[in-house]
Amino acid sequence: MTIEIGFTNNSTNTQFAPLAALSAHYQQNHRLDPLKQVPIPMKTRAFSTASKLIQVFLSILAGCETLSEVNLRLGSETGLAAVWGWERFADQSSLSRTLDALTLMNIDQLRRNTTAIWRANSQIQAHDWRGFLWLDFDLSGLPCSSRAEKSQKGYFSGKKTSPDANWPVSAPLTTEKRSGQKCIQATSIRSNACNRRSWPPKLL
Repeated sequence: MTIEIGFTNNSTNTQFAPLAALSAHYQQNHRLDPLKQVPIPMKTRAFSTASKLIQVFLSILAGCETLSEVNLRLGSETGLAAVWGWERFADQSSLSRTLDALTLMNIDQLRRNTTAIWRANSQIQAHDWRGFLWLDFDLSGLPCSSRAEKSQKGYFSGKKTSPDANWPVSAPLTTEKRSGQKCIQATSIRSNACNRRSWPPKLL
């Protein structure tokens, strides 16, 4: 399968062009085939159970936080559905019934098969563990211009943490902590190696 991206005479083909290219990549490399190995006990009509599981996955990638948003976001996406060979996307009630029909055995199978999918595509599996694995989990907001697309006024409860603020060599002087002892060069056996501050004894 050759992926081609270009312009058409239509006003719009799909709102999710990157997702369409990613879908073509998934099909070409059979990435989601393990989902076909989950036999859900329900009748098959317009869509197979595997295709509806794929549609649930695509709805997440399309930004749907719940299945109730599927009709609004993907209901008119015939171009994206055509990439998978469907005439349209299933409605939200059909996807909900599919998830409700999952048995405990199906859930266990689904867990194993999705694990097989991410292990086959995860870069962590091929990571050289002799070095560090850097994870970026900073979810704080970033300021943007008022003319930026879809920009909105917001409130930041705290300042964004600098990426290297926890490294001692790059910490600003105001956050450095001075050591309790200041070492000096030893000049004789009788002299102390460290210049310690003497404090008067405390009365208990």
